[in-house]
Amino acid sequence: MQYRTHTCNELRLEDAGKTVRLSGWVENIREVGGNLAFVVLRDYYGTTQLVAEDEKILKILLQENKETVISVTGTVRERASKNPKLPTGDIEVVPDSVEILGRCRYNALPFQIQRSREADESIRLKYRYLDLRNPEVKKNILLRCNVVAALRQAMIEHGFLEITTPILTASSPEGARDYLVPARKHPGMFYALPQAPQQFKQLLMASGFDRYFQIAPCFRDEDARGDRSPGEFYQLDMEMAFASQEDVFSVLEDVLPPVFSKYGKYKAASSAPFRRIPYLEAMETYGTDKPDLRIDLTCRDVTDLLSGCGFAPFANKTVKAIPVTGFTATRKQIDQLCADAEVVSGNKAYWFRLDEQGQITGGIAKFLQEIRDKVVEELGLQPGTFVALSAGDKGAAQKTAGVLIKKLGELCPNHMQAEQYAFCWIVDFPMYEIGEESGELEFCHNPFSMPNGGLEILERAEKGEVDPLQITAYQYDLVCNGVELSSGAVRNHDPEIMIKAFEMVRLGEEDVKAKFPAMYNAFCYGAPPHAGIAPGVDRMVMLLAGEESIREVIAFPMNKNAQDVMMGAPGPVEQKQLDELCIASTAKKESASGQ
Repeated sequence: MQYRTHTCNELRLEDAGKTVRLSGWVENIREVGGNLAFVVLRDYYGTTQLVAEDEKILKILLQENKETVISVTGTVRERASKNPKLPTGDIEVVPDSVEILGRCRYNALPFQIQRSREADESIRLKYRYLDLRNPEVKKNILLRCNVVAALRQAMIEHGFLEITTPILTASSPEGARDYLVPARKHPGMFYALPQAPQQFKQLLMASGFDRYFQIAPCFRDEDARGDRSPGEFYQLDMEMAFASQEDVFSVLEDVLPPVFSKYGKYKAASSAPFRRIPYLEAMETYGTDKPDLRIDLTCRDVTDLLSGCGFAPFANKTVKAIPVTGFTATRKQIDQLCADAEVVSGNKAYWFRLDEQGQITGGIAKFLQEIRDKVVEELGLQPGTFVALSAGDKGAAQKTAGVLIKKLGELCPNHMQAEQYAFCWIVDFPMYEIGEESGELEFCHNPFSMPNGGLEILERAEKGEVDPLQITAYQYDLVCNGVELSSGAVRNHDPEIMIKAFEMVRLGEEDVKAKFPAMYNAFCYGAPPHAGIAPGVDRMVMLLAGEESIREVIAFPMNKNAQDVMMGAPGPVEQKQLDELCIASTAKKESASGQ
């Protein structure tokens, strides 16, 4: 190559005596005694030490700022003081010539490259190109590349075709806000960026393709979370024709464990088959539909046992208990646990302990003295057991219990085998629920999932023979270490069943045709049974890297407010552009008036 004969991580002791050319960024310059300088040269691959002994070379280097890009030609020699921590620590290069390729014109950097992760996130994102020079940051992006390549190869080996689907499409109700794109040639009309390739991949099945996948970009106007990036994200999108729920499970149970074992922070991952947990069982046992199976704690329903104990918050409420052995926390630590659980769940947490003498103490103990024996027997308590409690309506009690289990798992190493990837499937989600705002029957999740029982169960519900809230769907979530990686379903491919499912929520055939014309019409021409899923690539890599924030595994992420502070997006556009698109901005008018 013109600019280098070797990378900065390539030279070894056996290269001593060679004339080489290296190129990279000046990471550090250390002048010694006025006639000698040590320079650390960094490229994508690693670092090499340069020793500037020539007066001319020394002058060139000392007048440059750190992060200047240079190319040096020189001789490799053995280092007198070796650095065993570096692959190139046995050698150094003595430059004969230096060429400035890209000068850093700033004396001060926004942060030290090697310590960029300590900087404020807003500064890191504004200068993301500098942040990415940090090898610790760069390695997450490299990990992502390797994981995507491994996933792609595995899917191809399983007979899936990689097919790209449109980015400009029609707006459709999929549970989140669309990003809309005005159509210049069709004034007043809009495209939408796809929240997922859902309809397209189902249409591919109706088109006669058997196995589809893509590393698909998805766009949703959602608020950020630690495990969710605003704006856009990527998923391993897949669909299979003539497939059941178990067929989908079989593919992912074969594809994911080797990737997690090879690339993950932890080398242990669940092997097939992953545990299947019905949704209602997950909520009752773990207080969440995203259980972390590394934690061996579960919650028990103690409503009958404790709701009448005289403690007012338990009266006529659902009460859940989580017994924990070996939790010898102080009162201050317990108070903090309860406070943290309330912040996350929005509901108070309570507690008591069975001490080493077999007496109930602490927390709500005074309300349990008369039923002490019954409490000990029903919960199977041993001396020294701590019991965390939640109460409220059923959903609130479950949610608080789920938060307590997670917090207690983090506090109790004896109850959490942290260094592994524990997968499970959550299955049998409810098809319908009562809407909080409407008070009427609504779809609980994906309206295009096939109901367990097909057309027959819907007809029986219509006749009043079955409670619609008891109908479950062939819908499933893949969960790993308490993180939902994806949702999937066996699709409702039969127009008759589809119409009946929508009629249950007061929508008829014309509504389905209007909202989903292509898919409805395609199914009317004959569609095979099909099923699919779409694990999130960003979340997957976040778990593999052991990061708490999803932004750490995305090359150029937005901030929590869905802003790209580096590029200045979103930003204003010229009035001419708005006029071409027949768009008037009310925000500009408000801004002009000082509101």
